[in-house]
Amino acid sequence: MLTAAALVLTAMPAVSAAPEDPSDVAVEEELEEMEQLLRERESEAAGSEDLDPADVPDDVSVEDAQEVLDASDELAADDLRYAAATEDLAAGPDSDFYSTPESLPEQDGELIRQEPSTFYLDPVRLVEHDAEVTRIMYRTTDSNGSARAAVATVLEPAVGGEDSERPMVVHAPGTQGMGDQCAPSRQLAAGTEYEGLGIAAALTAGYSVVVPDYIGLGTEGEHTYLNRVDQAHAVLDAARAAQQAEGVGLSEENPIHLRGYSQGGGASAAALEIAHERAPELNLISGAAGAVPADLPEVAETIDSSLYNAFLLFALGGLAESEGLDPAEFLNAEGLERLEQASGQCTVSALISHMFVDTAMLTVDGRSFTELIQEEPFTSALAQQRIGEGRAPQVPVQINHSLLDDVIPSQTGRGLAQRWCDQGTRVAFESNAGPTHVGGYVAGAPGVALFTTLSLNGWTTANSCWRL
Repeated sequence: MLTAAALVLTAMPAVSAAPEDPSDVAVEEELEEMEQLLRERESEAAGSEDLDPADVPDDVSVEDAQEVLDASDELAADDLRYAAATEDLAAGPDSDFYSTPESLPEQDGELIRQEPSTFYLDPVRLVEHDAEVTRIMYRTTDSNGSARAAVATVLEPAVGGEDSERPMVVHAPGTQGMGDQCAPSRQLAAGTEYEGLGIAAALTAGYSVVVPDYIGLGTEGEHTYLNRVDQAHAVLDAARAAQQAEGVGLSEENPIHLRGYSQGGGASAAALEIAHERAPELNLISGAAGAVPADLPEVAETIDSSLYNAFLLFALGGLAESEGLDPAEFLNAEGLERLEQASGQCTVSALISHMFVDTAMLTVDGRSFTELIQEEPFTSALAQQRIGEGRAPQVPVQINHSLLDDVIPSQTGRGLAQRWCDQGTRVAFESNAGPTHVGGYVAGAPGVALFTTLSLNGWTTANSCWRL
């Protein structure tokens, strides 16, 4: 998970590293604003705050919320307020846009529909970004070969107009949750998207930004969380569809950079390693993937029965959806109840609801989730999700990971870098000592910004393969 604090920190170097910003004054103003937000955020996080029940999601008790707020270095009261503000988004006036049409186009990446949208930076909609925002629906295909409709948001700098040299950053979002109300396209328009500040920074840097929702998030069906194929297809097909949208100044000529962190790191990594086969027409220049969950059993072992139990429930629900598994065969009544609850929650609510539960208490035979997935049908299914297994990007890539990541082990990211290097990819691997999963994102941000700038300007990037 990533909080707003991480995005404030991430935004600053991304702006300062803009390749050719048309207005240095605007950049400086944006930096000053973000630095002020960071100071306010740090002050809030450092203090103790009694919660108002109205600021807590309905499916979370005030007591549990206060407990995790007091104990966690990664959650602040604003995260809870944002989570509470997302609860009614799925039933909003735009719900018809997310309905899958009776027939879908024949080709993946083909545009289905579009509509104007908005991008707010706060949940009370006082701060609207001046970007030109378009919400699009497009065709993609899931890992079972079924045609699906997915949604993405296309954001362009306020200057607008078609510019074949303006880079397109496809920003694969981190974990949002499983409920339809969690879809980034809905949250960007409502001002509750925690990655909003990072997206705003990319716009200020002069990039167009495409943010996919992924399959089943906002649209029909269960969100197939961490499904390698589904996420890769959604990312690449979003870029294709963005180039077709009317009134959007993008074409096949625009240089493209894919990036993301955590779930977004997995999505961008999976897309990068199949892009040359699935979407060779894209002018893909480079990519950056942070804290990539490239080996899911390693991740499960790290977070089992911890604060991050929600991620295991999300993954279990997504795997059951993709593989056609019946959860009742391995989960008991409490496990099924928690799986059902998590399927409708966004990240913050789910983290609080399921934190520190012993997963052995949720299975039919008393095995923990980590033990459960060591046998079929899970072992073969999870092996298919391993990123870098016989596939590798054909463009330069940066992988960043904290040595102190408490969600995705640092050796998981290094292992992916080694596999890609062995297959000939130019990999710039950057480790850092940012504390926790969020801290790793913050610490890695300057390197991501620099790599993006260098690669999009055609300069040679570092190659770490000799030392891995």
